[in-house]
Parts: sequence; structure tokens; C-alpha cells
Amino acid sequence: MEKDQLTRKLAVILHADVVGSTALVQQDEALAHQRIQDAFQSLSESIDRYGGTAREIRGDALLAEFDRASDAVSSALAFQVDNIERNSALSDEIRPSLRIGISLGEVIVADHTIAGAGVALAQRLEQLAEGGKVVVQGSVSETVPTRLPFVFDSIGEHALKGFDQPVRAFAVSLKPEAPLPEPDTVASAEILESKAPIIPNEPSIAVLPFTNMSDDREQEYFSDGITEDIITALSKISGLLVIARNSTFIYKGQAVDIRQVGREQGVRYVLEGSVRKAGNRVRITAQLIDAETNQHIWAERYDRELGDIFALQDELTHKIVSELDVHLLDGEQARFWSSGTDNVEAWECMRLGRELLDSYRAEVVPEVMRLLKKALDLDPGYASAWSCMAGANFHIVEDARYSGEAREEAFRLTRECAEKAIECDPACASAYATLGLYYLNLKDFDQALANVGKAAEMAPNYASTIAISALVLNKAGHSKLAMDRIRRAMRLCPVYPMWFLLVLGQVYRVLRRHDEAIEAFREMIARDPDHLEGHIGLTDALVEAGRTDEAKRSAADVLRLNPAFSIDEYASNLAFRDPEEITRFADALRTAGLP
Repeated sequence: MEKDQLTRKLAVILHADVVGSTALVQQDEALAHQRIQDAFQSLSESIDRYGGTAREIRGDALLAEFDRASDAVSSALAFQVDNIERNSALSDEIRPSLRIGISLGEVIVADHTIAGAGVALAQRLEQLAEGGKVVVQGSVSETVPTRLPFVFDSIGEHALKGFDQPVRAFAVSLKPEAPLPEPDTVASAEILESKAPIIPNEPSIAVLPFTNMSDDREQEYFSDGITEDIITALSKISGLLVIARNSTFIYKGQAVDIRQVGREQGVRYVLEGSVRKAGNRVRITAQLIDAETNQHIWAERYDRELGDIFALQDELTHKIVSELDVHLLDGEQARFWSSGTDNVEAWECMRLGRELLDSYRAEVVPEVMRLLKKALDLDPGYASAWSCMAGANFHIVEDARYSGEAREEAFRLTRECAEKAIECDPACASAYATLGLYYLNLKDFDQALANVGKAAEMAPNYASTIAISALVLNKAGHSKLAMDRIRRAMRLCPVYPMWFLLVLGQVYRVLRRHDEAIEAFREMIARDPDHLEGHIGLTDALVEAGRTDEAKRSAADVLRLNPAFSIDEYASNLAFRDPEEITRFADALRTAGLP
């Protein structure tokens, strides 16, 4: 098999096996085989309903792949419920019972099969399950949103064949009397703010996820990467409002009404397209559409060698800017065309690492580091990989499980990697943003402000960078400007990530707009009922609004989530230029009854 037919990616893997298949076959070979095939067919249908792909059936086992852990768990439990009911209606003892294991890991995709450590781990976890049950890897349990009605019971750490380190495993079940989650229960219209954003006077665009037209579904990450790179490039232009990935990717896999996209995202133009990758050839089609009239402004098809993909992305983004008649200010030309990498494999590693890092799960950091190191071995001058490496190290700095030398080393590497990224690309906005957080951690507010200011200048329409600048501005004494920034970030990303709400609530708090702070923290908690920072922020805001009884109930949730919570320890890690803000915060928490 040639090298270009192999693809490595991170995926959620489901492995299912029939319990005691030999004994079933000995009772009635033909009937047992038929019922086993019926069970696999039912599981395949459940996998399909929840957005997964049934890769192959290996004897009496089935292998499947998902993009999201929540979908894999929902699919597995939905099948087990149906299969138990189906078996209970049988009059004989030929009742196929399946056990299922689910893992998160790197796999190798070749043609229509997958292999690798992720597959092996799912198989080992499946062997820990009882018939009719589901066992998942620890990282899978931590990825599933807490709002979903699942119970994860630890079955301890297990030394599994082929793995050097013990693996934490959990048996997952449905909460008593709770209904199974429906596939794609959260519609885009429900995620978006109830009031549609106003379309600005400046040119505005939403880039929809490019459709993967390749024969293999594993190329999905490739088409997603091209979409993200176009969004990132366009975000560097001050005269163009660009909607963030979080918001546009809610339409992924859907047949959309362009006019509706324009209304929901508050933009005049929409870019859509497709990608087909076969061997060393890539075909990209793209269409720029006026969302108000639904008329095509421009359409083009590109057929290139895989090695020309980055030049092709530049050509495509340049065409968009030209068609929208966007004026590039002095200095924006250089930033717009700043180089990334010419190495496709390095690009793939960086994308996988960044995607994993964006899951905000501490246990993925070692795998992120491995992927980024590989990217930098392939291209030592790759600024985005250095910037992502800085972010990965800052995750370690922020992780309470690390202390002493490990944390100090990660803190040092945060700065070194961010500065290396800027050395490779002086327009690397994400590296400046990470440096801003680095200096905020040191309580060097002037340096923190200088770096987030540079980040906002380099990428004035990149939502995450703008939100980070809001966080730093608020703590450095510029809360009114911080409010403008976080509102701008939310406008750029109408389907904003939860941490935007944390920043918003903190800004409202400093501005003494307590009722609005309460609303922001409550929305945050509604999205994740077990988010500690959300409950801490809500407790403080309720006290300052004079709602002490409610604050005490909120404080009880803080202690439920962290029984060892200490105001003094928490306050010592707060970074505000004005020490009065820290005193006020600590006093409010004491009033609520926290220790």
C-alpha cells in the first residue's frame, strides 16, 4: 500500500462483540448466525442515526468510528436498550448479547478500514464489559457533556495488553427513568441567540464547512482544515466581519438555506464549497453567494497537486477579498499572506493537535505534545505549531494537578514557544494572545495588555483572540473596553463557546452590573451544571446583588463540586491590577458561607 493511501487521525472508536457466540451457534447454527447479523444490523442503524460510521464486521465483532464521544455513547446505549427488549420477546435461548467498548485515540485509516492504538484500546475495553453493557475510556467519560443523562461508574484502572500505562475505565448507563438523547437534538436555531444579529455596513461573510467529496469519510478532517484556514486568513482583515468556526460548523452535514444562514449569522455573504482528495490530487470547488438575494457572485473549481494546497488556499482567499472589494490597510497585506507551512504532513499533525487541545481536557495534552513535536520535526519554522505548543504548555500551567518543577518548566516553555512562533511569523495572533495570558499570570499587566493588543491588531476578526483580550483588559482595569471586546467576540461567534460567558460575567461584575452578571453565569451553568467557575462567579454576583439566600444555595454547589475549596487559596491566584477587586470578591464568598 502506498504512503498517500494512509491517513492518521484522532477518532472516537466503538468496538462491539457478541458474548458467547460459539455456544449460540452450537444450539442452532443457521438461526444463531441470522440473529447475530440482525443484531449487528440494528447496531449499524443506531450508529448511523447518531452520525457514526460502521467500518467493518470482523467475524462476531463490529467496529465503528464517531467524531463525538457523546454520539458514540448515545448510539451504544440506544442499541443495548433495543437489543434487550428484542431478546426478551424470544421464546428460546438463542439471544445474542453484545458488549461494547469505546475509546478515544489515534487511528490509521486505509481504504475503508481503520487500525491502530485507538482500535486496540476499544477492543480491550469491550472485553471488560458484561453482556448488554458499555465500558468507556476515562477520557471519553470526561468528553461527554454533563447535561446528558448518563451515569459513569468507575471500574478502576486496568493494565491492558499492548499498553504501557494503566487505563481508567468506566461502565456507562442511562440515568433511571431518563429518556435517551435524540440524534442532533440541538438545532442550529436553538443554539443561536433568539434575536438575529444585525447585518453590518462593512462586508461580512460566513464560511460554511466545505463538504468532503472524497471516497473515504476519513478525509473529513482535511476538508475541515481547509475551511478553518480560510476563516483564519480572512480574520486578519479589519474591514471584513468574519464569523468564527464555532458558529458556522453547526451547519456541517446539513442542506442549508443560504438566506437563513445569512439571517442567523448576521452576514451579507456566504462561502460554500467542497473538497475531493484522491492520492496526490485535490479538487476544490467554491461558490461565493449573496445571502440576501441568494445569487452567486462567483464560482470556481480548482484541480491541483496536493503539494500546492497552501498556494491554492491563498489564491482562494485572495479571490474572496477581491470579489468583496475589501480594502486592505497598510500592513494587512503582509499579515494576510504570512506563511504557514508547505509540508502537508506537518499541517495535518498541527490540525489534529490543535483540535484535541481545543477540547480543554487535561489528559489529552501528552498526545497534543507528540503531534506538535512531529509537526515541528517536519517543519521547524511552522509558526502555528509553535503557537499551539505554547498553548499546550499553558494548559499544564493552569492544571492544578501539576506543581513544582513540572509547572515551572511548562510556564517557561509557554513563553519560549510563543516567542518562537512570533519569530517565525511576526503576524501570529494566537502567540501574542498566549503571551498576554502568560504575563497576566505573572501580574505584569502592562506586558499582558501590550501582547493582547498586538493579537487584536494582527487578527481583528478572530473571535477567540478578541475574547482573550477582553479577559486581560478587564483584569488590568479597562472593563468598559473589555465589554466592547467580549461583545465583539460574541458577534463574531454567535454560537460562542462557554468560556466567553465566563469572561462576560466577570466583566459585568467589575462594572457592578450584577443582574447581568447573574444572567451570564446562569447561562453558563445551564450549559454545564458542574462548571466550578460558573458557580463561584454566580455566588459572588448574587451576594453583590443583595440576594444572599440564593448565594448560599449557590455556595453549596461550589462545595459539592470542590469540598476542599478555600477562599484564601482561590483569591491568591486571582490577577487584578486593583487589589480591591480581589478583596471584594473574597468578602462576597465569605458572606455566602464559603470557607
